[in-house]
Amino acid sequence: MEAVKTVILLTLMTLLMVWVGGIFGGKSGMLIALLIAGAMNFYAWYFSDKAVLAQYNAVEVDERSAPGLLAIVRRLSDKAGLPMPKVYIIPEQVPNAFATGRNPEHAAVAVTEGLLDLLNEEEIEAVLAHELSHVRHYDILIGTIAATIAGAIAWIANIMQFGAFFGGGRDEESPNPIVMLILSLILPLAAGIIQMAVSRSREFLADEGAARLTGHPEWLQSALMKLENYNARGLLPEATPETAHMFIVNPFTGKDISFANLFRTHPTTEQRIERLEEIKREMMGA
Repeated sequence: MEAVKTVILLTLMTLLMVWVGGIFGGKSGMLIALLIAGAMNFYAWYFSDKAVLAQYNAVEVDERSAPGLLAIVRRLSDKAGLPMPKVYIIPEQVPNAFATGRNPEHAAVAVTEGLLDLLNEEEIEAVLAHELSHVRHYDILIGTIAATIAGAIAWIANIMQFGAFFGGGRDEESPNPIVMLILSLILPLAAGIIQMAVSRSREFLADEGAARLTGHPEWLQSALMKLENYNARGLLPEATPETAHMFIVNPFTGKDISFANLFRTHPTTEQRIERLEEIKREMMGA
């Protein structure tokens, strides 16, 4: 169900972008919008992993520097039928983790030093299983596409806003400048809502994948509670809204506002724990 929901949301996002381009420039605008999105997706697909690892100062580790961590990742990768990803440690005390890379053959998982200090071995395994589930489900690619389309819609909306003030409505075929101005404000908001919904759907799937891969949903439940409690007090310094969806818990948890739940990149921890509880009951009854 979550996979179907993700496809529907991505389709809506693509149609929204084409519609925006059509409003602004007719058929030519639609074509230009698609070409821009294609170019942005190509760049993001091939280079976003290197950029995000550099952004968070991630350091690749090997058997000598982190043998225990690599052993867990290797065991989970073999169990999941995945190639061994590269493993990174981020020199940061706020506990969190993410996966990146365009496909399983070019994947990487990264954890902060704080996560390794805070969690026990079982909880670390659950977190890594969650990240490998993202890799297995191609969530990194899906998240990149969603983020790129949202960015393209926002870019086009900025042009619409500029056009509304400087030249919109000069002939009968031009969009009404007031309409353009309203749409330039509403459309990025709609794209953002869809992007957040895509991200939340993929988190539920990764949680389920981790529970089944480890065979212990309670390990991830415990890890999520610890990570949520810590992140409510500390903010990951390098975190940006564009990369927030990648992390196992929202790095902006401490800044969340109750009415902003619609724009969360993650389901609430309570929702995720409830879902895991359902999976645990199902596994126990199997």
